[in-house]
Amino acid sequence: MPKMKTKSAAKKRFKMTANGHVKAGVAGKRHGMIKRSTTFTRQATGTMVLADADAKIVKKYMPYDR
Repeated sequence: MPKMKTKSAAKKRFKMTANGHVKAGVAGKRHGMIKRSTTFTRQATGTMVLADADAKIVKKYMPYDR
């Protein structure tokens, strides 16, 4: 059985935690900051843990990172 390939885009954008959750950067901070509230921009710093439905998709892209 050949090795499965990891999606290159996924390995650049996501990291796995020790418990198997998927970490990702918070969306919505690339442009258009003037229309966002300061509360939103402050809370959108750093990383977040993806929801289970989204994490399930990402784990298919990264088969050896579980």
